[in-house]
Amino acid sequence: MIEFTNVSHAYDDRVVLRDVSLNLTENRIGIVGANGSGKSTLARMINALVVPGTGMVTVDGLDVSRNKREVRRRVGFIFSDPDRQIIMPTVIEDIELSLRRTDLDKKQRAIRALEVLERFGLGEHADHPAQRLSGGQKQLLALASIFVTDPAIIVADEPTTLLDLRNTRMLTDVFATLDEQLIVVSHDLDILDGFDRVIVIDDGRVVADDEPSPALAYYRTLMS
Repeated sequence: MIEFTNVSHAYDDRVVLRDVSLNLTENRIGIVGANGSGKSTLARMINALVVPGTGMVTVDGLDVSRNKREVRRRVGFIFSDPDRQIIMPTVIEDIELSLRRTDLDKKQRAIRALEVLERFGLGEHADHPAQRLSGGQKQLLALASIFVTDPAIIVADEPTTLLDLRNTRMLTDVFATLDEQLIVVSHDLDILDGFDRVIVIDDGRVVADDEPSPALAYYRTLMS
């Protein structure tokens, strides 16, 4: 369970979250809002990339402010730009890098990496230069590098921002197969169809929290 309790946050004198309280238990949750609404700050608190100014965020009972390392073992985070997460020269080396803190030996890491690449449709690209992948393939690689560490929760912050329609559909199809709890911040409302819940943030506050259809209808009205 992810729980926000009376959470507020500011960057200098700019308040971005205002007294937010949420229990996030559903398997697939979308978060939407205008630029600057506070949605990305809220998402980053789940992985302790940002800690609350006031209030508390807990993941499986762990206070993110005090247990950053343990929280990050449970929560994988995907940025909108996969180039921020791709480090190694080849695709398989990038996955193996994520496994270096595990108890697996070199051979076991290679086997596990190949399994995950096959899972995400990247098996035939294992030895290819990572930076030569398409935008969608890079985002899948970023997702695979998080997935391989067995997180219980995956948070994706605007993962389709740099993708064309084909690659967006590719990523959406993969999201639909995940068993892990998935939280997606997005301006692309179509990828949230079929989610369990959508939360609308406006001016740092939760202004709607419902199933996708009514929540997104509220958001479209708000933006018009």
